[in-house]
Amino acid sequence: MGVQARIVLYAPDRAAAERGATAAFDRIAALDATMSDYRRDSELMRLAGRSGAGPVPVSAELFHVLRRAGQLARLSGGAFDITAGPLVQLWRTARDTGALPAPDALETARSRSGYVLLRLDAEDSTATLASKGMRLDLGGIAKGFAADEALAILRAHGFPRAMIEFGGDIVTGDAPPQERNAADKSENDGPENNKTGWRITEPLSGRTFHLANAAISTSGDTVQFAVIDGVRYSHVLDPRTGIPLTNRIAVTVIAPEGILSDGLATMLSVLGPEEGMPLVGRAWPDVQVFFDDAGAEK
Repeated sequence: MGVQARIVLYAPDRAAAERGATAAFDRIAALDATMSDYRRDSELMRLAGRSGAGPVPVSAELFHVLRRAGQLARLSGGAFDITAGPLVQLWRTARDTGALPAPDALETARSRSGYVLLRLDAEDSTATLASKGMRLDLGGIAKGFAADEALAILRAHGFPRAMIEFGGDIVTGDAPPQERNAADKSENDGPENNKTGWRITEPLSGRTFHLANAAISTSGDTVQFAVIDGVRYSHVLDPRTGIPLTNRIAVTVIAPEGILSDGLATMLSVLGPEEGMPLVGRAWPDVQVFFDDAGAEK
């Protein structure tokens, strides 16, 4: 899916740890082969190859992610939209070449995007890409799901004390065996943080969280961006306009599962706090969200 994955786990010995980690990495590799748009032979890309051709049977894993993505798309009015794949491809090329996409190319890509063009049939487990030339991009949700699945594999192998880091997404299992020393409390720790758990420091703000059985995702342009004609364009784009973000926003989301924290972080990057927080508060009142100015000096 275009990024490295890292696993930290506690096990009784090295051999056991290697068995557990290998099984978890195998699961990540299988999902990468299913959902990556960097692989021409992935199930996702094969589905794109049949856009405009009617219903296509898809695996249970892919159907699940498409369904969850559709829920976020409808909730956000298209601010989160996995059908923006043609637009994502245009702007990837723009970042590589340093040249803005041609207006006619943008218009064509926009005509092939729109969450209403993706239709799912739960009874038959099929997906229909209604417009020819559609392409899906799961970069804002699949990594969180893959991390969830890797943790599930580790639990099944008897390793519940584990953490999976996948790009800007981290999923944690049970807390490490040692409790955090009280003298180790950071001045940045807030009252919402547990005194035990995996210690995770958000790089932009310096906030420190101690998480167990939770997921945390950060979305922003601190790493992936391009400056074209003096304008800084994020790798996160607004599917409603087809243009990447330029307002230097960064969002951190803590949620019960990675597929949710990953998707919400992307969605909220586009919506911003005023429009996005009421939506999250109504649907997921226990989710924590932190916004930062990615351009501010820290």
